[in-house]
Amino acid sequence: MPFLDTRVPAVLLRIDRNPFHHGTLGAVRSLGRAGVEVHVVADSTGSPVRRSRFVREMHPPPAPGASTGEIVTALRRVAARVSRPAVLIPMDDASAVAVGRCREHLAPSYLLPQQPGALAERVADKAELAAVCERAGVPHPVTLIPDSPEQAAAAAWQLGLPVVAKWSRPWLLPAGSGLRSTVVVRSAREAQALYLRAEEAGSRLLLQAFLPPGPDLDWFFHGYVDRSGAVCGGGPGRKQLAWPRGAGLTAVGRWTPNPQLQSLVEQLIGDLGYRGVFDLDFRRDGASGRYHLLDFNPRPGAQFRLFADGAGLDVVRALHLDLTHRPLPDPAPLPGRAFVVENYAPLSALLPKSGGSELAWHARDDLAPGLAMWALWGRHVTRRLRDRAQRPAPVAAQPRIVRQSGPQNPLTDDEKASSC
Repeated sequence: MPFLDTRVPAVLLRIDRNPFHHGTLGAVRSLGRAGVEVHVVADSTGSPVRRSRFVREMHPPPAPGASTGEIVTALRRVAARVSRPAVLIPMDDASAVAVGRCREHLAPSYLLPQQPGALAERVADKAELAAVCERAGVPHPVTLIPDSPEQAAAAAWQLGLPVVAKWSRPWLLPAGSGLRSTVVVRSAREAQALYLRAEEAGSRLLLQAFLPPGPDLDWFFHGYVDRSGAVCGGGPGRKQLAWPRGAGLTAVGRWTPNPQLQSLVEQLIGDLGYRGVFDLDFRRDGASGRYHLLDFNPRPGAQFRLFADGAGLDVVRALHLDLTHRPLPDPAPLPGRAFVVENYAPLSALLPKSGGSELAWHARDDLAPGLAMWALWGRHVTRRLRDRAQRPAPVAAQPRIVRQSGPQNPLTDDEKASSC
């Protein structure tokens, strides 16, 4: 295990209210096991993370939609309680963007990577990411940004149905709206209806060419970029099971060497001058073999512990070592290692993995969060089933003929199954 400077605490910041965010628990355990004092600024209501024995203290987070000034005020309150400089680790996009905006106001209370300007906000914004990829020569699905409902319908036909609809700044989506960051749109009418909710969503609607999922096509890459610009602490992984199926988060992932993807990532990171932790999502085009970048998350991904290597290094430990000017150990990759999120893939969690594995929630040295998760998950599933049973049956609508501006593509079985 790398020798971390245990005199320097860590503060994890998460504004999102998702109680099932296992990435936060992974960061708590990774740093806590190394002897680092861990503070968590996140909603603790019902959160299994607060039950971890490695949490020194939970602190109330800024409210969803809080201004940058309010976030700075909340973090300064935590800094006063911690009483010494700490490594600050944003755990969701809203936090990463806010910290990027107010970096100078957080020093010297917090240690942060020397990130250029508003780079975190640029890459997290899905509209900006398309332009970033174009300039860097990195494959990205063809993306159109409509300016009216009519343009949304036309863009859907132009790209060829089905298409992927995304909100450019998903961290702004209001809770309880029913809006999702990414959905598969199967008609021009659906595209128009989504566009009409842009003001409610708080950001622009993007329509993107649909790359069908399939075996060995969904990949991710986690890493940390140190002060010298070297990528370390992570690697390429293959998404073996997603939740929801076809376009959701990684329920089962495996560390899989991929020199082509490694080279593409290092090219992009070098062109951007990026520093800090990152999590990239790719989909390989089955026809061309090219890896298309779908998302750039400027923070640790939820499954980052997949890449805990033989030297005990992962991206959050790499961040802490680098910011405290400690040497990073030589990498010791563990290809074949698996990561399983038990509540999304319970059967996979029970099966032995030849290359070794880590579970998102259960840990022998920290049992309480896993037990709390199952209790919370049981209530969550029961509530969802009850709501579904009480939902009124839909009224059959009269068919509406929409004029086509291009041919409609028939859906394959895989495409039908890939709905978000």
